[in-house]
Amino acid sequence: MSEQEQNINELIKIRREKLEELRTAGIDPFGQRFDRDTTAQAIQDNFNGLEGHTVKIAGRIMAKRRHGKAGFANLQDLSGNIQLYFRQDDLGEQKYDLFRKLDIGDILGITGEVFRTQKGEISIHVRDLVYLSKSLHPLPEKWHGLKDVELRYRQRYVDLIVNPEVKEVFIKRSRVIKEMRNYLDERGFLEVETPMMQPIAGGAVARPFITHHNALDMDLYLRIAPELYLKRLIVGGLEKVYEVNRSFRNEGISTRHNPEFTMMEVYQAYADYEVMMELTENMIATVVERVNGSMVVEIEGQSIDFTPPWQRISMLEAIEKYAGVNFAALKTDEEARAAACRLNMEVDDGATRGNLINEVFEEFVEQKLIQPTFVYGHPVEISPLAKRNTANPQFTDRFEVFIMQRELANAFSELNDPIDQKERFQKQVEKRAQGDGEAHMMDEDYINALEYGMPPAGGLGIGIDRLVMLITTSPSIRDVILFPTLRIKE
Repeated sequence: MSEQEQNINELIKIRREKLEELRTAGIDPFGQRFDRDTTAQAIQDNFNGLEGHTVKIAGRIMAKRRHGKAGFANLQDLSGNIQLYFRQDDLGEQKYDLFRKLDIGDILGITGEVFRTQKGEISIHVRDLVYLSKSLHPLPEKWHGLKDVELRYRQRYVDLIVNPEVKEVFIKRSRVIKEMRNYLDERGFLEVETPMMQPIAGGAVARPFITHHNALDMDLYLRIAPELYLKRLIVGGLEKVYEVNRSFRNEGISTRHNPEFTMMEVYQAYADYEVMMELTENMIATVVERVNGSMVVEIEGQSIDFTPPWQRISMLEAIEKYAGVNFAALKTDEEARAAACRLNMEVDDGATRGNLINEVFEEFVEQKLIQPTFVYGHPVEISPLAKRNTANPQFTDRFEVFIMQRELANAFSELNDPIDQKERFQKQVEKRAQGDGEAHMMDEDYINALEYGMPPAGGLGIGIDRLVMLITTSPSIRDVILFPTLRIKE
C-alpha cells in the first residue's frame, strides 16, 4: 500500500470516528429535509435587497479556516459559492463545536443573516447549522484540480464536486437538447419514442449489441438507430417527427466514439436532403447562439463560424480538391483500385469504386474540413437507405456535415421505393454472409411498410454528443457523457 493510500485510509478512519461522535451526541449525520429559500448566486446577485435579512441555504463545505472562537467556511451549491462566518458567542458552544469538527465535503443546512465583511466579501453570519450529510471520503487535496482523467470519468460524482467547469459542460448539454427541441417544436415537429430493443437491427451500418428476452425466447438487438421506425411513422401519416434517442453500437471506444450515445433524428414528409440542409444549418446555428451567445466558437485555436449558409461541396469535388483524384473520370472498379493504389492505400481485390470513393474521402479529405461544411453526393454502395440521384443513379441525394474534422450529421432524401430498397437490403445480406457484421439485415416489415406508400421525405441524424463537444470545446466524447463506458477496473 502506498503512503498516499495509507494517508487516505487514516483520514477515512478519522471521519468515521466523527460520525460516531455525532450519533453519540444525538445528532443525525444524514439529516432530513431542509427548506432552502435562496442560493449562493442569488445572494451575490441580490445583496442590496438581502443585506441584514435572514436566509436559509444548503450546500457542501469546500474550505474552512478557524481563528479561536470564530471562523469561516466556503459553501458550494449548484449556483456557486458563498462565505460563511461562524462565531461561538452567537452559535453557542455545542453548535460551534459542530463547526470545529466539520470536514471538507460535509453537507450542511445554514440559517443566518446576509452581510458584507470588512474586506468587502458578501457572506452569511451563521445563526444555526444542521447536518444534512456527513462526508466519509476526503475530497482531492486540491479540490479545484482533480486531474486524473480516468478517475474523473469513473467517479463523475467527485469530478462534479471539485471541478465546477464540468458542471457547466453538462448544464450546457441540457440546454443544447432543450433548444433543439424548441426549434423543432416551434416548426410543427412531433417528438415521438420508438423501440430501443428491436427484433432486427437497422437504420445504420454498425455492429449491434444482442440481448435475449426470456418470456418470448427470442434475441433482441439494442437499437443502432431509430431510423426505420421513424420512417414507418411517416408512412402512417405523422408528417414531421423527431426523436432524441439513446443508441448503441458494439464498436471501439475513442475520443469520438462511445458504445452508448445520443442522437437526434428528424424526418419530414414531402421534403428532400436540400430541405434538411437548411434545417440543419439553421437549427444548429440557432442553438449555438442561444447557448453560447455567439455563432462563433473558439475551438483549439480555430474560430469556427456557425453562421449560415455553410460551405457545400460534393464528395467527388472534395476528393479531387484535397486528394488530386478525379473519380468522375474513373468508370470501372479496376480504374478506381489503381487510383487508390497510387495514393499508397491498401486496396482489397474486390473493392468497388463506390467504397473506394468513401475510403479515399475518409483518408484524405475529412482532416481538411474545419469550418461547417456539407459534403453531398455519396455512392449508393455506402448509402443503402438513401434515394438515388436522378442525374447520376450511382450516387445518392445524401449529405454529411463536417466541423473540425468530425462528422456531426448525416442526412438524405429517403429511399421510398420498396423494390429498390429490398434489392439494396439483399446486397447488405450478402455482405453479412461474407462476414461483414456491420451490414444491414433484411427487414421485411419495413419493406411491407414502404409498399403501403411512403411520401418523398427528408431525414436527418445529428450526433448530440459531438455537437456538445463543439459547443463546450471538449476534446473527448467522454467529457460530455456523464457516465462514459469504461473497462472494468481490476
